[in-house]
Order: sequence, then C-alpha cells, then structure tokens
Amino acid sequence: MTTRRARVTRKTAETEIDCQLQLDGQGTARIDTGIGFLDHLLTALTRHARFDLELACRGDLHVDDHHTAEDCALALGQALDEALGERRGIRRFGHAYAPLDEALARAVVDLSGRPFAVIDLGLRREALGGLACENVGHVLQSLAIAARACLHVDVSKGDNDHHRAEAAFKATALALRAAVALDAGHHDVPSTKEVL
Repeated sequence: MTTRRARVTRKTAETEIDCQLQLDGQGTARIDTGIGFLDHLLTALTRHARFDLELACRGDLHVDDHHTAEDCALALGQALDEALGERRGIRRFGHAYAPLDEALARAVVDLSGRPFAVIDLGLRREALGGLACENVGHVLQSLAIAARACLHVDVSKGDNDHHRAEAAFKATALALRAAVALDAGHHDVPSTKEVL
C-alpha cells in the first residue's frame, strides 16, 4: 500500500506553518500552534481519526487568534487533500456521533472534492482557553474547504462549551476516519463522475 502522507508549508505575513500528515497512522500528535485549546482540539482530532500529525505554527497572536486558527486549519485541510491523492479506493463517506459527558455531537463527511461546510456548535462563551469560540467552528469550516470536503457538524446537547467543542472535533475525527478508510477490494474512484 502506498503511504498516504503529505507535507504542507504555509508562510504569510501573519503565520508560518509546517504541517506533516499521515492518514494511516497511530493517532500520534505533535502540535504547537501557540493556542493551547486549539492544540487540544487538533490533538483530539488526530488521535481519534488515527492520523499522525506534526503541526507547528508561529502566528501573529499579538493581533489575535484568528489568523493562526484559520491558517492551521487551511494547512491541515490541504495536507488531507494531498494525502488522499485521487481519492481512489476510499470509502468517501463517513458519519459519527461522539458524546462527552452531557454533550453530544454529530459529524457527517463526504470527501466529494466539492468544498462545503455547515457547522452549528451552539457555543455560548466568548473564548475557550485563548481560542475565540467563533473560531472553533471556523477551524472546522476552513478544514473542510481546504480538504475539498463536504462537512456537516452539529452539537445537539450540552451545557459545557469545552465539552461541546471537543465532542464536535471527536465526531469529526471519527467521521474522517471512516471516510478516508480504504474500501477492501475496490480501487476505483467512488463517484459516478469517476473523479473526486
């Protein structure tokens, strides 16, 4: 089997990122974005998707967290897209529920090659550990766009915003794990268009 991996470097006036992703991994994460809660969410995503991810970012955190959060997600999404290649032999679709105590999240993904995201986390706090709550959903949206994936994530229950956000990332991880899995015995591109 060909190793499905990619390395993306991204340098702008706002951030400098090095991202290395292996899809068929052990769930090993070495992440340093400068934002502790973003590291926490990306580590959960990596662990439960069973990817291996190294991601380092130096961003303009003296401005705020937006550029770092968005650009890390864009780099990770691009790496996911590149690691998938032609998307030949993958299952393509994935869905999952993930609870975290009182919170319950659902994620549905289609690695369709057509970027689209609907994210509804219902977060009420202004920030979680240095990450603005508005950027939690924006990370998932940016990831989907750069990965050329259709992603729907919603949180139906939960009083604790930390639990709601983490459950959303865990559900996304499980859905991605299913979607990137190789479909035994099938080596075609799973589309009537024969291209994704």
